[in-house]
Amino acid sequence: MSTQTEQNAADSGLLRGLDVLVTTIALAFWAFVLWFANTQQWSTVKYGVVFVGGIMTVYALNETRLALAEGDWVDGAVLIPASLVLISASAYFALNFDQVYLFRQGFALEHEYMLARLIIVALLYLTWREFGNLFFFLVVGVLLYAIYGNHVPGILGHAGMSELTLLQATVTDLYGFYGNLTQITASKIAPFLLYAGLLFAYGAFDLILRVAIVAAKYVRSGVAQTAVLSSAVIGSINGSYTANAAMTGSFTIPTMKDSGMASHRAAAIESVASTSGQVLPPVMGASAFVMASYLQVSYFQIVAAGLVPAAILVASIAIAVHYTALSDASNQDLDFDAFFEDELTTSQKWFQAVRFGVPFILLVYLLGVAQYTVMTSALYTVVAMVITGIAMPVVHRAVTGSLADAGNEFREQVLATVHGFRRGAIILAPIAIILVVISGVVNLFGTTGIPSKIALMLINISGGVLLFAVLLGMGVAILMGIGLPTVASYVIVAILIVPTFVADFGVPDLAAHYTVFYAAILAGITPPVATAAVVAAGIAEANFWRTCGAAIKIAAPLFVLPVAFVYNTGLVSYTLGTHTLAVGTLVLLGAIAMIYGLNYPFELKPGRRILIRTVLTVLGVVVMVYPGWLVKAAGIVVFVGIFVGEKVMFHDLELPFLTEVKQ
Repeated sequence: MSTQTEQNAADSGLLRGLDVLVTTIALAFWAFVLWFANTQQWSTVKYGVVFVGGIMTVYALNETRLALAEGDWVDGAVLIPASLVLISASAYFALNFDQVYLFRQGFALEHEYMLARLIIVALLYLTWREFGNLFFFLVVGVLLYAIYGNHVPGILGHAGMSELTLLQATVTDLYGFYGNLTQITASKIAPFLLYAGLLFAYGAFDLILRVAIVAAKYVRSGVAQTAVLSSAVIGSINGSYTANAAMTGSFTIPTMKDSGMASHRAAAIESVASTSGQVLPPVMGASAFVMASYLQVSYFQIVAAGLVPAAILVASIAIAVHYTALSDASNQDLDFDAFFEDELTTSQKWFQAVRFGVPFILLVYLLGVAQYTVMTSALYTVVAMVITGIAMPVVHRAVTGSLADAGNEFREQVLATVHGFRRGAIILAPIAIILVVISGVVNLFGTTGIPSKIALMLINISGGVLLFAVLLGMGVAILMGIGLPTVASYVIVAILIVPTFVADFGVPDLAAHYTVFYAAILAGITPPVATAAVVAAGIAEANFWRTCGAAIKIAAPLFVLPVAFVYNTGLVSYTLGTHTLAVGTLVLLGAIAMIYGLNYPFELKPGRRILIRTVLTVLGVVVMVYPGWLVKAAGIVVFVGIFVGEKVMFHDLELPFLTEVKQ
C-alpha cells in the first residue's frame, strides 16, 4: 500500500512539474513571438525556424502531460523523441542559418540529410496523432508521388525525384516545412491566437454567452439562436469547426434538448453554427491571413470582402434555425438563472465593455484606418488586451470594494493572464503542426507541377463548362477538408483549384478564392464523414444520418454560395459599394426562399408539401446563382407570392384588397 501511495505521489509530482513547465515554456515562447513582432530583426525564414521549435516544445510537453495523466506511457515515450527531433532541428538550423539558407541551397551535408529524414518521420507521427489516418495517408501519398511520379501514367506523371532532392525540397533548403505558410502562421496567425487565448482566460466567451442568452429573450426561437450566435462568434476565432462543436456544443446542445427540441435537430444546429463561424470576419478561422498573402492585398480588404457573404449565411441560418425550433414546438423561453449564478450589474457591464471593447476597437483602427501590418496590429492589440484585462477588474473592485479587494483581484487577473498565454499556445500548437506539414506539401506540389496537371484534368472532365468545373472543385474541397482545420483545407484547395478557375475560366482572383474557401468548410456537415456533425451527434446522443440531413437543410445556402460567387462576382469586393450590397440583397432573398422551402413547417398534404418545397428550393438556387438581374427579380416576385399566399390560405391572414372584395 505504501509503495502504491509513493508511486501515485511520484506520478502526481511529475504531472505537476510538467504542468508548470508547460506554462513556463509557453510564456517564454510568447515573449519571443512578441519580441519579433516588435523588432523584426530577423528574416521571417529564421524566425519561422525558431517558431517551429518553440511551439513544438509546448506541444510535446503538454501532450505528454495529458498522455501520462491518462496512463498512456507508450504515447508519451514516442511523443517526446518525435518532438525533440523538431526542437533540435530548429536549434541547428537557427544556429547555422547563414550556412544552410544562404550558402548551401540545393545541397546539404550528410548529417543534415539524416536530420531531414528524422524530421519527416517526426512530422508524420505528429500528423497521424493529431489528425488521424486520412490526412496521414494523404501526406505519405504526396511524398511517394514526388519520388515515384515517373511511374505514374498519363497526365499526372512527372520525371520523378531522388530522395535527396525530396529532403532538400521539404527540409534542408528551408523552403518546405519552414516555408511561406509556416512563416505566415508564425508572424500573423500566432499573435491572433494569443489574443484568443487571452479572451478565453479573461472570460470573454462567458460574456458572449450572456449576450446571446439575453438577446434570445426577444426571439421566439431563443434557445436555438443562442447556439447560433455563440458558436458562430467563437468559431470565427477557434479555427476548427470540430473543436468548436465540442466546446460550445457541450453547453448549447443539452440546453436545446431540455427545451424539447429533437436530439438530431439540436446536434444539427450546433454543427451548422460551428461550421459557419469559420467564414465570419474578422478572423475567419485564421484563413483571412493566408488569403491576404496569396492575393497580395491587405488583411482588412479580405475582411471587408467577406462581410456580405457572411451576412447572407448568418441571416439565412438564423431563419432556418427559427423554423426548425418552431417545427419541434419546443419551449424556447430561457431562464437566465439556470445558466449563470449572478447577473452582471450595470457597472460591471460598463467595465466589461471597456475591458474587451478597447482592444477590439484598437485592432479595427490599426488595420482599417492606420493601415498597420497584421503583425504590428496584433502586437498592440495583445498589449492593450493585457492592460485592460488586468486593469479594469482591479479598478472596478477598487471602486466598489476596498484596496485589499483590489489587490486580490490584481493577483487573480495576473494568474488569468498567465493562463491566457498558456491557452493561446495550446490552441496554436495543432494548427501550427498541420500548417507546417502543408507548407511542405505545397512546396512538393509546386516542384512536381501538380496544380497545372489538376487544371488540365479539371478542364477535360468538365468539358470546359464552368458550372461542372466549380462542382468538381467543390468536391475536391470537401474531400480535402475532412478532419482538417479550415485554414489547412483552404490552402490545399487554393493551390490546386484556384489557378484553374482564374486562368482557364476567367474567374476573378477574389471570387475564386472565396469559392474554394466556402467550399472547404462543407466537410464539417457533409456525409459520410461530417466531422462537426459527428461530434455534435455524439454530444446529443442522436442518429448521425438524421443529424446530417437536418444540418444540410439548415445550411442549404452554404452549398450554393460557392457557385454564386463565380456567377455573381460582385458579391465579393474589396470595397462595400452599392453594387455589392445590391447583389448581396438579391442573393440573400434567394437564400431565404431556399430556407423557407426546406425548413418551414407547411400545413399541407405530403404530396403538396413536397411539391412546394421542391419549387421553392429550385427557385432559391436560381435566384442565388443566376447572374441576370431580371431573372433574380422575377424569382423573388414568385417567392413573395407563394409566401403571402400561404399566409392568407392557411393562417387566416386577410390582405387589404381581399377584405375589400368580401365587403
